Amino acid sequence: MGRVVILGVFVADATFRAARQPRMGETLLGEGFALGPGGKGSNQAVAAARAGAETHMITRLGRDTFADMAHRVWAEAGVTPAVIVDPAGATGAAGIFVEAGTGENAIVICPGVAADLGAADVEAAADLIGGAAVFVTQLEQPLAAAVRGLDLARAGGALTVLNPAPATGPLPDGVLSSCDFVTPNETEAAALTGLPVTSPEDALAAAAALRAAGAGAAIVTLGAQGALFHDATRTVHVPAFAAGPVVETTGAGDAFNGGFAAGLARGLDPAAATRRGCAAAAISVTRPGTAASMPTAREIEALLADAI
Repeated sequence: MGRVVILGVFVADATFRAARQPRMGETLLGEGFALGPGGKGSNQAVAAARAGAETHMITRLGRDTFADMAHRVWAEAGVTPAVIVDPAGATGAAGIFVEAGTGENAIVICPGVAADLGAADVEAAADLIGGAAVFVTQLEQPLAAAVRGLDLARAGGALTVLNPAPATGPLPDGVLSSCDFVTPNETEAAALTGLPVTSPEDALAAAAALRAAGAGAAIVTLGAQGALFHDATRTVHVPAFAAGPVVETTGAGDAFNGGFAAGLARGLDPAAATRRGCAAAAISVTRPGTAASMPTAREIEALLADAI
């Protein structure tokens, strides 16, 4: 098993559950509230570690109770932190609305001091990144930091994974050329390519556009429709796994990316790693929370075995 290094953001998730979202100016009584660890980078690090990979997390934190939360959840999952501490600023936070009937969510994120992550911070971790088997990053921290991380990882021989979340439009020219894999969901794939994505057929068109823009391979995650893997030689549609009733979908994408990265780190074929990521995501949606919903390697293996 090789090393997974993840550059990203930790935030404390404040999750509110209600029958529907309130309209502007409206107050609703909720059905539940929880405060716990989140942030795509941190969630993916927890997912990769719980899926069995040696995992390191690069980020910025404040010196506060939310930073303490980050260190606790990483210690429990087995994630090794590579943290820049900014005592003058605050660790990030996110407000998450979960629709009680469906488990669907809407999120507002404030990265806090992680919004100041820059290329210099990434270069300070160049040896760690260069020695990785798999490097993963997202778009919650500044793009310059993500791009520098991808370039350092590529120079060191690591497989590079960009989870382009959140994505609001096409990426600058050349960014995808540093990515062995790009892993958007339907909404992100549509934003990146300008193409509608509601089906595996649509996902293939978007994946082809992402490869034309420079990505080595594209994996479009499709929720209940699974995921679509596309590279230069093949296209593989991985159907979704049935692991139980859906409780909350907030952590599904991060579970996929962590499980996928752990699969690559253990030497799996990318299509097999995609299947492993789908299994991790399927388990995560049966549980509330984000980091707390990430499955173990044993749970993933059991679901994969049951599906054969």
